[in-house]
Amino acid sequence: MSNIHPTALVAEGAVLDPTVTVGPYTVIGPHVKVGAGTVIGPHCVVEGHTTIGQDNRIFQFASVGAANQDKKYRNEPCELVIGDRNTIREFCTLHVGTVQDKSITRVGSDNWIMAYTHIAHDCVVGNHTTLANNTTLGGHVELGDWVTVGGLAGIHQFVKVGAHAMVGFASAVSQDVPPFLLVDGNPLAVHGINTVGLRRRDFSNERIAVIKQMHKLLYREGRTLAEARGAIEALAQSAPHAAADVAAMSGFLAAATRGIAR
Repeated sequence: MSNIHPTALVAEGAVLDPTVTVGPYTVIGPHVKVGAGTVIGPHCVVEGHTTIGQDNRIFQFASVGAANQDKKYRNEPCELVIGDRNTIREFCTLHVGTVQDKSITRVGSDNWIMAYTHIAHDCVVGNHTTLANNTTLGGHVELGDWVTVGGLAGIHQFVKVGAHAMVGFASAVSQDVPPFLLVDGNPLAVHGINTVGLRRRDFSNERIAVIKQMHKLLYREGRTLAEARGAIEALAQSAPHAAADVAAMSGFLAAATRGIAR
């Protein structure tokens, strides 16, 4: 028995693992590749040069791999690449990249992408993220692993959000958000570190204490960003148990391009 509903339209050239399920009235384009165990619900459109990994669940009315909304786009064969075990809910829109960037929009694995979320061209979404309803990512946005974004939040083009950060409900994010922080509002404000999220991910008290110290160096002592970066880098010597966390913060600050949330 076929897993592809008879009303679905799968173009010649599409490559679907035999275990893929496709629901009624879904349309799949000729350059699409879908891995084992993925379920694509009814009334979806999956098009463009799109590669979808294994065991994903794509709910009804999603638009995956469409041409992006960049006015410079001229139908170049840009890509959308999605990893494994993602949940993509109703009415989500995920677009291909542009030649002005890497030509690829990337979504990692184990992400929970809720209804009406928009992931624009050239975005990079890590692993284990949660994007609540109506999250909007502008072009070229980068989200680290384990990022949580509240519903109705908008993230400006080229913004980076570091790993384990949490963006609150209805926030307007126009500057980079360093790892581990809790931010929300319009204008955006930093409200400390994402303690609840870190504890849920089994961060030890000792690691959390170092993360709190990094937040203090950045925001509570009146230091310039350059001074704070130097002090944070020095923590790697005094807190070897949190060396990876210090490296994550130091690397993020070095790569920040839009200034950091204040």
